[in-house]
Amino acid sequence: MNPITAFLVAVCIAAGVTAAYWVNSYFALGFLVGAVLIALSLKMANVWQKFVILRMGKLQSVKGAGLFVIIPILDTVIAVIDCRIQTTAFNAEQALTKDTVPVNVDAIIFWHVHDAEKAALAITNYREAINRVAQTSLREMIGSSMLAALLSDRKEADEQLKVEIGEKTAPWGISVSSVEIRDVAIPVALQDAMSRQAQAEREKQARVILGSAEAAIAGKFVEAAAVYDGHPWALQLRAMNIIYETTKERGATILMPSSMVDSLNPSAATLALALAANSTVTPELLKRQSA
Repeated sequence: MNPITAFLVAVCIAAGVTAAYWVNSYFALGFLVGAVLIALSLKMANVWQKFVILRMGKLQSVKGAGLFVIIPILDTVIAVIDCRIQTTAFNAEQALTKDTVPVNVDAIIFWHVHDAEKAALAITNYREAINRVAQTSLREMIGSSMLAALLSDRKEADEQLKVEIGEKTAPWGISVSSVEIRDVAIPVALQDAMSRQAQAEREKQARVILGSAEAAIAGKFVEAAAVYDGHPWALQLRAMNIIYETTKERGATILMPSSMVDSLNPSAATLALALAANSTVTPELLKRQSA
């Protein structure tokens, strides 16, 4: 009973009691009959509700928000439909994918009633039917999908479920707003195998990148060798620079093959070592060495 109806019934009862005490009991009986009629006939629907009313077994009307009156005994409210968006959680356990992998999938569906008349008259229990249809559609989708696609393309799977469930529930006056897959659980052994596969793919990619870098470095070395081949003094200067950079740190000891020293020109190597010890280079010293 809604608050307005309850208030009017209470007023009638109070008036009947007052009339019975001060006036006559017949007046009290009239007020009591009026209270019963108000309680049975005056209804109120909230803004999100739809009242489906039958009159003598036939559809009389569907009432929306506000107060309305029905005829007691002749009219019957058979259903009060909530038209707000509602959610239903459903799942599929040990469902086989197209590549015969058992998975457990949890999902949730958002739906609302757009036609209260069909929801009340076309099906016995539309809430239970939505749950059954959603589970069936989920198993059908899993059976037609590969595991990799199910794990990576969830948005596509959500859209497919939305379309399939929406087509089945539309005759009942129900619209599907969206379907979201919350979790896809696979066997532990398969998780380990997929982890090893992903690690192998990452190592493969890392080696490919390293090989590309080595090829690029080798190309640069080839270019440098071509330059040094035409300019031998440039090669000697580079060797001297390497020796100088190596002997910067005090107390460093470097062992070099004599053949390498001879190829670098002993006088030039001696100059490089001296420069490394003094950490200064003067034009006069370079002129003397070259002479």
